[in-house]
Formats: sequence, structure tokens, C-alpha cells
Amino acid sequence: MNIKAVAKSANVSTATVSRTINGSAKVSPQTAERVRMAIEALNFYPNTNARALGSGRSSLYGLIISDITNPFFPELVKAFDDIAIMHGQEVLIANTNYDPERMKICVTRMLQRKVDGVAIMTSEMDDRLVQVFSRRHIPLVFLDTGTPAPGVSCVHIDYSAGIDAAVHHLIELGHRQIAFISGPMRLASARVRYKAFMECTARDHLDTIPNLIQEGNHSVEGGHDAMKRILDSRARPTAVMASNDLTAIGAMGAIAEAGLRVPQDISVVGFDDIHLSAFTIPPLTTVKLPRAEIANAAFRALLNAQHAGAKKKRGEEHTIRPTFVRRKSTGPVSH
Repeated sequence: MNIKAVAKSANVSTATVSRTINGSAKVSPQTAERVRMAIEALNFYPNTNARALGSGRSSLYGLIISDITNPFFPELVKAFDDIAIMHGQEVLIANTNYDPERMKICVTRMLQRKVDGVAIMTSEMDDRLVQVFSRRHIPLVFLDTGTPAPGVSCVHIDYSAGIDAAVHHLIELGHRQIAFISGPMRLASARVRYKAFMECTARDHLDTIPNLIQEGNHSVEGGHDAMKRILDSRARPTAVMASNDLTAIGAMGAIAEAGLRVPQDISVVGFDDIHLSAFTIPPLTTVKLPRAEIANAAFRALLNAQHAGAKKKRGEEHTIRPTFVRRKSTGPVSH
């Protein structure tokens, strides 16, 4: 089956079939629908490599994430892929594992596949690799890092607003000794969350006790080990704020192992609101990062930059504000 058969069935030219496949605005909606029906009836599957050679576009966006094992990222990938499908784009996903060498491999894969743009949903990116994309005029959108430039857009998370809402909630419940488990401090996003927490602590004159601040690695195991260090130090907080939900879930496990209860003995707050957090025991109080909103902002920025083409207009900048989600893992200080 070939493009000529589709053209004959739809009673259009092969050029019209090609334009329809490539999403050209020059084809009327009625004609495009007739072509799509012919494609479906004939089980015709266009050669995407040939499309890329003919149009100069691959209809493929790259999506680089940090950690596929963290449920936050698959949820983000799904949201990005959903909107990509709506716009006739495919998505090439790459997972860096926070490894600079893997990042280089990811970039190479993107270039080999001639992607139309790349969403870099990790806060760590080598400037030299950014230049590789820039020289090829490939639009980029970053999460949590960078500043807008020609062909470069940014999606920023207002982490301070999220941390502030969580700490305010704990203070209202009477908590003054609040522990914090950060993410790996080599990551920009982890440093931002840590800084936001420390600013809240200073502003609200919370008790500062040694060992209440511990570094995790954004995993369940890291949260468990960090919470265990806090408890082993005999610095008994009445609440703990975690840099992400996986860390909070690990901390809840360590609290239970110590014979303590959540929230009666120690309240726990997470960050991200991954799907699992609503089903922990007790359900986790957390700060929600809207994955669909992040994905939509990133995709739209790439699409707009691609359409701008040679104009090389300054990229977009979006700020995403988290929302606080109260569940059962926080409660009043017990006296």
C-alpha cells in the first residue's frame, strides 16, 4: 500500500495526502478528514523517516527526564504524550538517571533522530550540550533552570509558595520543631526547596535543633535512612517536611519502625502529590505539582518556538504555582 492508493481513494493529489500527513494548514478540514478516512480504510502507515526527509521536520519532540522510577516523571511523560498526540507529534523519551554521561547519550539520540524540539525536564544540564542544540536551531524548554533566550523557553516551579503553604499548615497545628529531609544538594531543584524551607524557618522563628535537617536522595530508601538518622540522634521533631513524596513515604516507614505513629507522634508532609500519595496509610499530606499544567506549558513553548522558525523570537517563561493538599498524615501537636 502506498501514498498513490490513498490519493486515489480520497480523490485528491498525492501532494494533498502528504500535506495532510504533515499537518499542513493548507488542507481544508473536510479534505483532511477524507484523506484520514482513506488512510484508515487502507491501513496505510506513513514512513516517518521519509516524512522527515521530505519536510525537514520529524514531527518528533524529545523529552529528557531525570528518574523514570520516580512516579512524578511517568505522570509528567503521560501528560506530555497526551498533548503531543493531539497535535500529531511523537515523543522520544530519554532518562538520565542524574548521570552527566547518560545526558550526553540522550542528547546524541535526540540529534540522530532529528527532533523538532526538546523539553528538558531535569534541573541539571551542561551548557555545552545546550549549545549543541542551539547551533542546530532546535527549540528547547527547561524545567527549573535557565532564562528565556531566542529558541529557549523556561518553566519554573514556585517551590517557595508550596513550601510556605506546608510550613504554615504545620505551624497552625502547633508545630515548632519541624525536621526537613532535602533532596540531593547537587540538584538545583533540591537546593531551591531547601532554601525555601530555611527561609520559612527563619521568618517564623521556628526552633532550630541540630540534626533536624538531613539530606536524602529523592527515593523511598533515602527518606527512610534520613528519618532514621533524625530519630537516632534523639532530636525528636513533632513534624517532618520532605523534599518529595517518595522521601516522605520512606520517612513514614522509619517512624513506624521506631514504634511511633503518624500523625499522632510525628506529622509528615511530602511534595509532588504523586498518585500513590493518596493511598498511603495514612494518606499523605503534600504539595501538588500539576503535571498536566507543566507538560502543557512545555509543549506549547516548543510548538510556538517551532512555528516562529527563522524569526528566533525570545522564548517563553511560565511559572507554575503548586497547591497544598491536606490529608491524614498531619495533625495537631500531642501534649
